Amino acid sequence: MTNAPVKDQRRLLDLQALDTRAAKLAHQRRSLPVLASLAELDGRAEDLHRAMVEARTLASDTRRELTKAEADVEQVRARATKHQARLDSGQGVSRELQALQGELAQLSQRQAVLEEIALEVMERLEGAEARVADLEAQERAIGEDVARLAAERDAAFATIDAELATVSADRAGVAAELDAELLDTYEYARRRTGGLGAVAIHGHRTDGAQVDFSLSELAAIDAAAPDEVVTSEEHGYILVRLDDAR
Repeated sequence: MTNAPVKDQRRLLDLQALDTRAAKLAHQRRSLPVLASLAELDGRAEDLHRAMVEARTLASDTRRELTKAEADVEQVRARATKHQARLDSGQGVSRELQALQGELAQLSQRQAVLEEIALEVMERLEGAEARVADLEAQERAIGEDVARLAAERDAAFATIDAELATVSADRAGVAAELDAELLDTYEYARRRTGGLGAVAIHGHRTDGAQVDFSLSELAAIDAAAPDEVVTSEEHGYILVRLDDAR
């Protein structure tokens, strides 16, 4: 494309404004502060999940340990009760009764030791279960924060997406008015520059972008007919001339 009506060239500035607005909205959507907050909560939730797995495993293991300790105590207690009942009955020879008394004393000592072990395990279990309860409370709190922030994010997304839809519709309307080849030149420049397809220029002064022109380029700009499409030598974007001011 070497030529296009002046009004079409100037219409490119409207298209550029819409594309710039769309790019800003897309960046705003990607960089909402609430997204960083949600990402931080997600990381905390992962750490909390790992801690919860460890805490629940410890509590489960300690619970089994307590069950065994209590069973050991009960076994010794049952044996002592049986021996005591036989001793109380007075049945058996004196030597056997003396042996029972000795075993009862040993069982009493053994029971005291096992009860102390069971008590220590019980205390550890209480600590483990308290740790699980604390982590569960933290999980609930994080869940509530996530729900609140997700709602905030969704509301922001809805507002931005609505504006993006409007910008997209307006852009489609402007693009439909332009010659396909002129539009292709604009789009090619946008791809090369990462978003900039047209720049307004008043004489030798550009708007919105700092551009340094060579002397030969300035001469070409000055010599170009009004309907000639002028592009930047270095970047390729279209230079939309708005007046002849110097």
